[in-house]
Parts: sequence; C-alpha cells; structure tokens
Amino acid sequence: MTETVAYTVAIGALLVAVFAAIHTARNQLFGNPLFYAISVLEIVLVMLLIGGCIALAKTSRDVDGVLFVSYLVIVVFIPPAAVSWGIAEKSRWGTGVVVVAMLSIAVLSFRLLGIWQGPNV
Repeated sequence: MTETVAYTVAIGALLVAVFAAIHTARNQLFGNPLFYAISVLEIVLVMLLIGGCIALAKTSRDVDGVLFVSYLVIVVFIPPAAVSWGIAEKSRWGTGVVVVAMLSIAVLSFRLLGIWQGPNV
C-alpha cells in the first residue's frame, strides 16, 4: 500500500462525506446520487482489499498481516452498513450516519498506511 493509494481513498471518502453532509444540512433523505457515490467508493475499497492482500502476499516487509487484512475487511463493510442505516433512518440523520462512516473510512485509510509501513517508520 502506497501513500498515493491511502490519500486517494481518504480523499474519495472525504468527498462522499461532504456530499452526504450537504444532504444532511439540506434535510434531504438518502437518495440515488448519494448511493451511487458510495457505490463508487465501495468499488475502490474492494479493489483495495484485493490489491492489499496480493501486496501482503508478495512483500518481505514486517507487516502484521492479520491486523492489516482485518482493517481492509472492516473498511469494505462500512459503506454497506452506512447505506442500510441511512436508508432505514427516515430523518435527516440517515445521511448524518453516512457522514460519520465516510470520515471513519478516511481515518482507517491512514491507519492502514501506518500498519503497512510498519513499526520502523
């Protein structure tokens, strides 16, 4: 996992968070445009999971593999949970949950980078 990948994922998650925050501020319900934005991010996260597992298998770095893969899997499961909760909650806070979830993905992206770089950095 490179810094470029971590920053790209974090920026993508932050952009979706801003989009969801605009929905929350305008008191809009969860809609198709927000769903599509989260879907694009989810595709990127699945690619990150696959690429991260392949990179872990090929690396000679001192990486805690179990921790790294568990973070990758958790990051992939956050968007579907946020979508489910966002659709179920019929108030403005349905999209507020999405904001928190996307901010969590951005933070976890940097945590993944820290795990990948190992304890020596």
